[in-house]
Amino acid sequence: MRVFFSNVSDSMDYVNQSSSYSIFFMLFIFILVFYFLILRPQQKRSKEHKNIVESITKGEEILTTSGLIGRVVKINSADYITLLINSSTEVIIKRDFISNILPKGTINGLK
Repeated sequence: MRVFFSNVSDSMDYVNQSSSYSIFFMLFIFILVFYFLILRPQQKRSKEHKNIVESITKGEEILTTSGLIGRVVKINSADYITLLINSSTEVIIKRDFISNILPKGTINGLK
């Protein structure tokens, strides 16, 4: 029985020596995959959203993240926009909650 345990112990020493480099290699590969599959696309989407939000002008039709569709009536400051939802309802929203700029005539097409 002692012979068996000594053989197992010797083989474990060999495995521990050879796997130290493979652990670092696997960790490096995991970090690369994480960066290219998660972080990089998120940075790209964030940059595109920032460009959309900065390009908004008065009169454009937009969609908010909560699903509201409205026409930009007034740009209050760098952070807030007033939307005209229907003929009598205006809503003030933060620019960060703008999802997309819609083509002209979208609101009239929905009525």
